Amino acid sequence: MKILAIETSCDETAAAIVKDGTKLIANCVSSSVNIHKKSGGIIPEIAAREQLKCIIPIINETLKQSRNLTINDIDIIAVTIGPGLIGSLLIGVETAKTIAYACKKPIIPVNHIFAHLYANWLTTRIPQFPAIALVVSGGHTELFLIKNHNSFRWLGGTRDDAAGEAFDKTARLLDLGYPGGPAISAAAENFITKRQVLRLKNKIKLPRPMIKENNLEFSFSGLKTAVMREINKLKAIQQFNQLTIQQLAYEIQESITDVLVDKTLKAAIKHKVKSIILGGGVAANKRLSEKFKFLIHNSYLSIPVFIPPPFLCTDNAAYVASYAYFHNHPIPWQTIQAKPDLEVEV
Repeated sequence: MKILAIETSCDETAAAIVKDGTKLIANCVSSSVNIHKKSGGIIPEIAAREQLKCIIPIINETLKQSRNLTINDIDIIAVTIGPGLIGSLLIGVETAKTIAYACKKPIIPVNHIFAHLYANWLTTRIPQFPAIALVVSGGHTELFLIKNHNSFRWLGGTRDDAAGEAFDKTARLLDLGYPGGPAISAAAENFITKRQVLRLKNKIKLPRPMIKENNLEFSFSGLKTAVMREINKLKAIQQFNQLTIQQLAYEIQESITDVLVDKTLKAAIKHKVKSIILGGGVAANKRLSEKFKFLIHNSYLSIPVFIPPPFLCTDNAAYVASYAYFHNHPIPWQTIQAKPDLEVEV
């Protein structure tokens, strides 16, 4: 079964073709991130206008890269219907509906938060159930217990800012640019190198929000406040410089990843799972994967961790197609609508 999937929930315009849920045939993404760098964040109207320009060329390029398959060779259309930006979602949804109608193809609506996890079915290692799943992205930080492909149970999520949002906001405070995750990670890496040869008089320690609380919830909005407080202190003593910016970036990354790993491992142990699955853009963070592997090894746990390669972590349509294969429930194209506030608590 060949599925053509379309994903336009944020600022990417993406299409992919996947066979039988696990074989990636073609995957094309056009991002407007360079445009949004100028404003330090995504402007929804600009994102939607760029997607309107790119959607048909991206679909055509995807078909071209798939050894010149035609739309007649496609069995099913899949499309992200939410959550996301309404203008962006409409571009993908209306395009997918038009193709389904014109070409008489079944169409499957997809919640792209759940779909993020299916990037792990496009790699050589396949997770086993039951599994704890962490979706960690710019707009979401959610934990799920997955017993099988049709049983998702929401365990907890963020009360306010998501982890990716915290990276973006704190990177903006440090004037490190957008997107914040890669910018913070790069600055933190520079600090790790420098601290080996420098004796630092001022140690910066940021809080690990909610890490000691006996629940599976997250809260990252206070981290931004803590960073601002440290910046003001450093400016007052005239020590807000490149080194302390890198030191703050290091602590931000340590804080966020400590909390993510701690809560996920608590859930994995509590529910006695066979796998830990990650999905979403923040899952591409190198420090996050290092901590999972280190703590699992040191805790003598035998739970494998599944993290997709970076190109499958960030928004793309390949995982949308994979999810659709394992949740093959087509509905009439007339009933499909964009749902920017689509629920993730199940």
